[in-house]
Amino acid sequence: MAPTFDLIGLVVTDMAASLSFYRRLGLDIPPSADTEPHVEVTLPGGLRLAWDTTATVRSFDPSWSPAYGGPRMGLAFRCDSPGEVDRLYADLVEAGYEGHLPPWDAFWGQRYAVVHDPDGNGVDLFAALPTAVPTA
Repeated sequence: MAPTFDLIGLVVTDMAASLSFYRRLGLDIPPSADTEPHVEVTLPGGLRLAWDTTATVRSFDPSWSPAYGGPRMGLAFRCDSPGEVDRLYADLVEAGYEGHLPPWDAFWGQRYAVVHDPDGNGVDLFAALPTAVPTA
């Protein structure tokens, strides 16, 4: 039997700040999770997303240190429409999160934007652009 991809884990400096960001993206995370050292949610389709504090990770891997030189991974959230990408990006930036790339129409046919979560991870927002109807 082949291994099954099951979980994406993020190491966070401030659990409450990180969970607040991901709640704004629509994840259902109870407020009581803000003080936990490990939190996970099951996403539609069964994949899990988890957060661990740096202290939790260092409890079993004392030599752990954060990556440096730039992010090594990113998460992408599909939005319902190009307008939703714009609205969500503006909402997050207005709430104080770092906007990295403002919304643009990408050549691959999507409205795209990138914000950073509180730990500097890139979080992409995207939606399909309407297809042009050919005129006869």
